Amino acid sequence: MFHKIKNVAALNNYLLSVSFVEGVTKIYDVKPLFKKWDVFNELKKNDLFKKVKVDQGGYGISWNDDIDLACDELFFEGKLVQSPFDGLIAFTEACQMWNLNESTLRKAVSYGKLVDGIDVCKFGKQWVVTIQAMEREYGPRIG
Repeated sequence: MFHKIKNVAALNNYLLSVSFVEGVTKIYDVKPLFKKWDVFNELKKNDLFKKVKVDQGGYGISWNDDIDLACDELFFEGKLVQSPFDGLIAFTEACQMWNLNESTLRKAVSYGKLVDGIDVCKFGKQWVVTIQAMEREYGPRIG
């Protein structure tokens, strides 16, 4: 199973903050790659390191056509960061992960199956849900 990336940010000292779709954030240290793969030394030049971006689909990150990292490398080798937002995911992402329609989750809220303020919360126009509530109501994730 792939751990799709939602967001990546370059930090000081060649560290990356990587947020995954499943509501987890990890810190990945790029420095060991400088010794392992010569191509990664290019990241030290011209602020290239700060230009990191998530690849289309979220299956990796890249700096240019020659330098990239896979999502599973970042997930399994990154260090977990504790955050008050751990375990929260957007309805859109939950629907993809459980192969549901977004209207299914909205109905679950209106019928009390997902409790507002406990299982779900709305921030502006965006609903978020806990992974724990999704697993309780819909079983293990599919995607």
